[in-house]
Amino acid sequence: MDNVGIVVESLDAAISFFAELGLQLEGRATIEGEWAGRVTGLRDQRVEIAMMRTPDGHSRLELSRFLTPPVVADHRNAPVNALGYLRVMFTVEDIDETLARLRKCGAQLVGEVVEYKDAYRLCYIRGPEGLLIGLAQELG
Repeated sequence: MDNVGIVVESLDAAISFFAELGLQLEGRATIEGEWAGRVTGLRDQRVEIAMMRTPDGHSRLELSRFLTPPVVADHRNAPVNALGYLRVMFTVEDIDETLARLRKCGAQLVGEVVEYKDAYRLCYIRGPEGLLIGLAQELG
């Protein structure tokens, strides 16, 4: 897998949030032109993107803010049992410390932090713009 794409309204807020999770900004660019519209089927698109790499260097997030055409659907407040792509889960070293940092960025806990079979502590949070993010701390 090369990357996971997330469409946001505020690119700066999303970059700050994911940087707090340890992702590193690789670069920002505006994508437009006939070739881009042919790939997505949106034709006259103009999109500002930011590519962020995970701390282990194996995965990336592509954050996109559509300038044109306008966004047509909003799934940010969909419950965890909604159909389709839902969330991205990150491994963290200390879930409590990570939650404390992310709450300063506006993150809200969904449900509670739970322990799974003495192997993981897990939780979901709502990040910037209501994005659903999973956190997993490996135990032991």
